[in-house]
Amino acid sequence: MKNLLYHLCAMLSIVLLFSAYAYGQETEGDEILWNIETADGNEYFGKILKRDPNEIVLETENLGIITIRMDQVRSMRVVNPQQIIDGEVWMENPQAARYFWAPNGYGLKRGEGYYQNVWVMFNQVSVGVTDNFSVGFGVFPTFFFGGPTPIWITPKVSIPIKKDKVNVGLGALVGTVVGEEGTGFGLAYGVTTFGSRDKNVNIGLGYGFVDGEWANTPTITMSAMIRTGRRGYFVTENYLLDAGESNFVLLSLGGRVVWSRISLDFGGFIPAGGDVDTFIIVPWLGFVVPFGR
Repeated sequence: MKNLLYHLCAMLSIVLLFSAYAYGQETEGDEILWNIETADGNEYFGKILKRDPNEIVLETENLGIITIRMDQVRSMRVVNPQQIIDGEVWMENPQAARYFWAPNGYGLKRGEGYYQNVWVMFNQVSVGVTDNFSVGFGVFPTFFFGGPTPIWITPKVSIPIKKDKVNVGLGALVGTVVGEEGTGFGLAYGVTTFGSRDKNVNIGLGYGFVDGEWANTPTITMSAMIRTGRRGYFVTENYLLDAGESNFVLLSLGGRVVWSRISLDFGGFIPAGGDVDTFIIVPWLGFVVPFGR
């Protein structure tokens, strides 16, 4: 079983690296494009030629030059040229800095944030303090049932090595269980992400600790996220852990669906190795609500 797991992880690494080469290439645009949503539910995108308190003059690809009254504008945001595919604006990924749970080398931009909920009990709010530093705060609200309550904080530094190609992330998760003594826990990690925010693979290394005692061996993560359409993503997040005399592998497959004000994650985690001798799938279901800029 141990050799099988090593071969499985090696094959997964090859797939991830090939995906980075095949899917991680993006082109950059110099123009600043805007997506404007009006009160009647229509959306327009293009270059702003003129803007004053009364109206916006927008140069669009399909409609030419149009004028939109400011009192009819519901929202407006800058659009990355990479989001425009076949004349349509593809939804921005509100949780591009992580997969189901594991972080990658990208970070939130200053002023951006999101609330993440998984199976009701996992709750975390993350905000971008600067373009390269973000922090999250999380809780399992078991105090509603009179039990001890896990809480944590997750600072993270993101370092762009090559824009939209290679990003490095360094961070930690530090927490405790309120109501219990000697329950400090956490994880220090480093990750490297190849590709853009929409199409990337990620390799990470982390050391966990419980009550001041650090793990003897690291946890290795290999993840990928590939855009499949205007609203959809394929997501996989995988772990290799030391389980004493053998290794324990946690594999996952799933997806993400993105709307303008919410996204939904779904999938399943498959444990293998260690003492696991049967095939099981642990379902994953969560959502993210973005806020801020």
